[in-house]
Amino acid sequence: MTEALRIGGEPVVRLTAQDAPATGPAFLEASVLPGRGMMLLQAKLRLPSGQVVDAIAAPEPHAAARVLDGGPEDFAGDKSFSFGGAILAPYANRIRGRPVEGAREIETEVAGRTVRLPRNWGGKAAGAEQYAMHGLILDARVPWRQAAPSRVTGRLEAADFGGRWPGRAALDFDWRLEGGGLSLRVSAANIGTGPLPMGLGWHPYFALPSGERRQARLWMPARSRTVVGNYDEVLPTGEIEAVAGGPYDFRASGGRALGETYLDDCFTDLERAAGNAMAEIRDPASGFGLRLASASPQVRAMQVYAPPDKAFIVVEPQFNLADPYGPEWRGRDTGMALIPPGGSVAYDARLTAFPAAVDS
Repeated sequence: MTEALRIGGEPVVRLTAQDAPATGPAFLEASVLPGRGMMLLQAKLRLPSGQVVDAIAAPEPHAAARVLDGGPEDFAGDKSFSFGGAILAPYANRIRGRPVEGAREIETEVAGRTVRLPRNWGGKAAGAEQYAMHGLILDARVPWRQAAPSRVTGRLEAADFGGRWPGRAALDFDWRLEGGGLSLRVSAANIGTGPLPMGLGWHPYFALPSGERRQARLWMPARSRTVVGNYDEVLPTGEIEAVAGGPYDFRASGGRALGETYLDDCFTDLERAAGNAMAEIRDPASGFGLRLASASPQVRAMQVYAPPDKAFIVVEPQFNLADPYGPEWRGRDTGMALIPPGGSVAYDARLTAFPAAVDS
């Protein structure tokens, strides 16, 4: 079922659950934007109380359309990662490079090839570095199909992403509401004759319906965090530090309260719990939690963005560390896949909800 509203030249596609449990926490609806790289716009979640809330922080669709189709300030589709849940390809996070004079581009090396990428993000302070952010499909228009009310698929023949990327790619997308959960699968295939570098990710804004950010809790079994120079540019120094016992250690059962901690950090050395769980976000004041799982072994990093004055937390499972081809890593494997001709890699993420009491 589709709504009349169009964003990015394509309809807002509405999914409705067909097999959600009759009671308890469950995802009931979701909205996907094929005109914006198959990003998730909204997801309706039934709480243990029976109340239905928005699990994803985003404007209502008409307001979202005014932002996403609002004009030239949306450079290279960067408004797509300001709310909702953008899909990131062929790289997640930041890539640094040399500014191209007279153009909003950087020039840099990717897997041994010189490329030009859009310079669509950066620090806000005077003189701060600007760079490429979150891939090349943020405003892509994806051919799509909805064969069932609870599922939408799409295929983007991205090739070399408009001449900006080495190799040639085809991307397949699959969103489903099933068993009370919401799942995403992205497959990247190498349709060229040479190796294809690929980093996939997802950028969901998880809403805290209570609005009480201090009591919200994050559990994430990451053993390390990449150090950044500052929280304006948020660029890695190349140092990776253990989190054990410090303010960035979220490994304890039940998680750790966010309090006033500011987060815009890339975590790595990830572990997986039962069911491939990689993170939990709890809003005890609302009585529920969200579990984020991924079976993709290529997911090596988790970017977390959580400003203290906002009632959301962004948890981004992704293949690669920030600035994956930067010299600061001194040859370290930063998680980018290199797909041989005829090969493919898959990315998946699944969200489920569970009760989480105030004293949990």
